[in-house]
Amino acid sequence: MTVRPKKQLGQHFLADENILGVIGRLAELAPGDRVLEIGPGLGVLTAYLADRVAHVDAVELDGSLEAPLRERLAPRTNVDLHFGDALTLDLAALGPGKLVSNLPYNVATPVIVESLDGLPTVELWCVMVQREVADRLFAAPSTKAYGAVSVLVRLATEKTGFHPVSREVFRPRPNVDSALVAFRRSDLPDRYREVKRVVEASFAHRRKTLPNSLQLAGVATRARAEEALAELGRRPSARAEELEPAEFVALAEALR
Repeated sequence: MTVRPKKQLGQHFLADENILGVIGRLAELAPGDRVLEIGPGLGVLTAYLADRVAHVDAVELDGSLEAPLRERLAPRTNVDLHFGDALTLDLAALGPGKLVSNLPYNVATPVIVESLDGLPTVELWCVMVQREVADRLFAAPSTKAYGAVSVLVRLATEKTGFHPVSREVFRPRPNVDSALVAFRRSDLPDRYREVKRVVEASFAHRRKTLPNSLQLAGVATRARAEEALAELGRRPSARAEELEPAEFVALAEALR
């Protein structure tokens, strides 16, 4: 059966199995692991994982891939396939300990961000993403790549591995570079949902000052935001990209 990747779903199927060993190493796979994979495609990574861990839950949005996936994975009884949108399914109920995926381009960032608190049992991530996304995950303040996702990922995790990935390992060959990024959970800040709201509001209008951005997002008045920034020792003209991740926790506390 010939399966054509769907551009609208951000599909780029893994075709070169040589990269699997790198994934296995960065994911620190162990026989007792329960792994969540989002976007299994044709099941190349799924089969590799299933041969090395206790259980794999693979979530695929594209129903046309069900037949080839079931055919490829038929001998492996430790794989459960779930068809639907990973952003709306109750994946927390599956209790995964690791998220290991070649993430579809168009959902990579929201999947990572929502998994930080939405999948509390996940202790380690190993994800293949566009190089641009990979660079954003642990970007430093005052850089072009630094944004809300950088802050949230750095507050919740610590990077444990990074590996550039050639365009040649995918079919079709993408027009962008990719990378594998691995990171391990650290403790979420207290009242994380409040912190997340402040972070996302802060970067929602990144050309504006933080007080203006927070006011436009409905999180705080400009005057209240200026007072909160003063408590942090920051000027009222500060912009979101200037603050360290930990300062957003302090900002959320000051705005409470």
